[in-house]
Amino acid sequence: MQGAVLLLSATAGVAQDESGIESARADDAARSAPMLDSIPVEPMRVEAPAEPASPSASAQLEEIVVTAQKRVESLQETPISIQAFNAEKLSLRGIEGLADLAVQAPGLTIEPFPTHNATLRLFIRGVGLGDAQLTQDPAVGVYLDGVYIARSVGLALDVADLQRIEVLRGPQGTLYGRNTTGGAINLVTRRPLTDAFTMEHKLTFGERGLLFGRSSFNVPVNDDLAFRLALLGSRKDGYVENTGPGGDFGDRQEFALRFDTRWTPTYWLTADYAYDRSDMDYHNYLFQAVQRPNADKGEAELFKGFAQTQSIYATNRLDRLSSGPPLEESGTQVDGHALTLTALLGTQELKYIGAYRELTDREYADLGGGAGSLRYRLDSHVYDGPAADRANGGPTPLVIPTVTQSQWSHELQLSGRLFDDSFKYIVGAFQFSEEATEDRHRLNHQFSTAIGPDAVTRLLAVLPANLGAQLLSLAAPRLVNLVDLRWDIENEARAYFAQGTWSPTFLDERLHLTVGYRRSEDERRTVKFRISDTYVEGDLLGSGVGTAFLLSSGEMFDDVAAARRFQDDSWAHIAAYDLTPSLHVYAKRVEAYKSGGFNVRDPNVSGTTDESGFGIGYVDGFEPEYVQSNEAGFKSEWFGRRLRFNANAFDADYTNMQINFLIPGTISDTKTRNAGKARLRGAEVETTWLVHENLILSGDYAYLDARVTDVRDADGNNVAHQFPFQSAPRHSWVLAADWTLWRAGWGELRAYTTYNHVDRRSGLNLPGREGLTFLPAYSLVNARIGAYGIRAGERGSLDIALWGRNLADEEYPIAAIDNLPHADRAVYWGEPRTLGLDLVYRFH
Repeated sequence: MQGAVLLLSATAGVAQDESGIESARADDAARSAPMLDSIPVEPMRVEAPAEPASPSASAQLEEIVVTAQKRVESLQETPISIQAFNAEKLSLRGIEGLADLAVQAPGLTIEPFPTHNATLRLFIRGVGLGDAQLTQDPAVGVYLDGVYIARSVGLALDVADLQRIEVLRGPQGTLYGRNTTGGAINLVTRRPLTDAFTMEHKLTFGERGLLFGRSSFNVPVNDDLAFRLALLGSRKDGYVENTGPGGDFGDRQEFALRFDTRWTPTYWLTADYAYDRSDMDYHNYLFQAVQRPNADKGEAELFKGFAQTQSIYATNRLDRLSSGPPLEESGTQVDGHALTLTALLGTQELKYIGAYRELTDREYADLGGGAGSLRYRLDSHVYDGPAADRANGGPTPLVIPTVTQSQWSHELQLSGRLFDDSFKYIVGAFQFSEEATEDRHRLNHQFSTAIGPDAVTRLLAVLPANLGAQLLSLAAPRLVNLVDLRWDIENEARAYFAQGTWSPTFLDERLHLTVGYRRSEDERRTVKFRISDTYVEGDLLGSGVGTAFLLSSGEMFDDVAAARRFQDDSWAHIAAYDLTPSLHVYAKRVEAYKSGGFNVRDPNVSGTTDESGFGIGYVDGFEPEYVQSNEAGFKSEWFGRRLRFNANAFDADYTNMQINFLIPGTISDTKTRNAGKARLRGAEVETTWLVHENLILSGDYAYLDARVTDVRDADGNNVAHQFPFQSAPRHSWVLAADWTLWRAGWGELRAYTTYNHVDRRSGLNLPGREGLTFLPAYSLVNARIGAYGIRAGERGSLDIALWGRNLADEEYPIAAIDNLPHADRAVYWGEPRTLGLDLVYRFH
């Protein structure tokens, strides 16, 4: 077993039944029967777990079915680089949602947002969005049963009844539209079935107080109506203790439910309604300071020396840090409704997907030095001091920044086959609207710190005489920054798309020529309010009476409105050929674009007040960025479908890239402009080998050469070397072994091991701080061993499995920042070694 574990792996893009081999089952007949051609409608049949298969010399890898082109088709015949995780693979790898997909799919990287553990930053082939602003869109589209999820906030939540995940690598601009320049991720949930009542219950125990439970029930009412209910609950302690007041870093608890109903009033009409809710409460982790500050911190130069005395530094993962003020709880709630109507019109299919989703998110972050200091604070907790008295008439309140968002989407599709099935097509229209607000609209504390004599000397050199005199009259002077922020967005998007594939009969339908087109139109509106004032406060010498005076004030945004419109035409051209029934080659050229927007970190209202040299401000916004990608590949199966080997190579050009330029003398103020060009080249390989009926080895590998080739600064200089791709590992792979150790009448004993590797990533670099936010290469070993399919009554079965993640207990950072006053480099660490036990009962 050890030799197999060292060599192998289960492919992120391979779906298998529970025995790991294809078996003759009752649902084979259902698969061959007439069925609706697109998602999310599927045949109404029971998805009972497969029984342990009998040894057979003719064992084969199971066919993988995906819906990446919005119709049900074999992965091997789909000219897209796809990694598919079916329900079994999700279970074996412990994947309950997007956050668990990190390092499981080469070419896809997932990182937490620095101050918000419920928000994810997604990158495919190095393309993504490092900043989760409401006014900017991601570059990787996420879809839940065909419904577009617009915001990255809340993506870390688990999904209550997940059946399959599909990762589509590369631009998907024709069928999926804007904001898929990196790729798209499809989350597919289970659907109600009318055949029989079934249920499944999972209970997990693990280290650090891990307790996870999930239950699902399939309830048929009659031959035309069925319901499905799934519930999920979990709690887990973080791996860093907070020795200060408030909650512990990383503690989280979550509840999720999903209710589905399927009604088929006639043979030609199917109605699906789904409601999902997710609710997570958690405490953000604290960034651990690794490297003391040497870089220019702008205004923070006044207190970075003192900040160091109030901070803890370590290059290894610490298990204890301390907040200053009490660490407050954060929370995210998501509610979604979706209605899908599917009508069969002869050989054609008409589908409507309508959805409404709401998001409420509260995130409290402490960015202090981890020593529990109250003299150096970076938080939005209560502040009581002379500056608050002067600005607010008393203490400023605790403010937990809150994001609220609601979205409507409608999609109409007509698809089918024409000309004796030689032409497959889909045409459609899409409409989307959203409203969102990020609200911290009460004057609140942003930072406060004591300053030393050196800072006083520096201030005296630049302050007017009257302010210098006030400064000299203070004992133990402090700097205090108070802010009042709010921004709103209203976005609308419309699109019209069509894609057709012709398989001419004169070549025995082995050649497949595809042309796709999408017309997109966007309207974006925003309103921003901001006050940011910095005070100097202290006690008057010899009196003990507190006083404060205004040191500086940022440019005020008094409900400043801005609006932009964008449009785009994206094309796809694909040629595929079936050399044999099991060897398929393809070549494609596709286009996509990411919508323009606005930068909330721009401190200027417009270019007329901008002194940075760029001559732009918040209201000016920025334009879309574009990508053209060429890709060629093949998908093959060999030796009686015992070996699957797929590979591709791609070359993509990005133009009009949206680049964030740091404003000199600031910590995080930026200017965003379309000033970049980039080139991405790479290759991806997926292989799965059924060595024996009891052993499957597989490996996925992604190579990426991502280079920003041209970035023009305010003076027209090419500074591309300062802007590498943020999350573009040159090498990443997953190796695993799936070994059935023993089969008997009671069930089977099975071991599953993965070895995951991600190469070094550059991080979000800013000029003058290159190399401070890199993420080093790391490798993880995960394993699971269990007894599966244990008989538990006439219709029941039980699985018992022990599992371990990061078995080598490797210390590796998963996020890094360079803009804290007290640190040039501070990190979040990945999860340490975790052991646990799964119990799963199925009734079918």
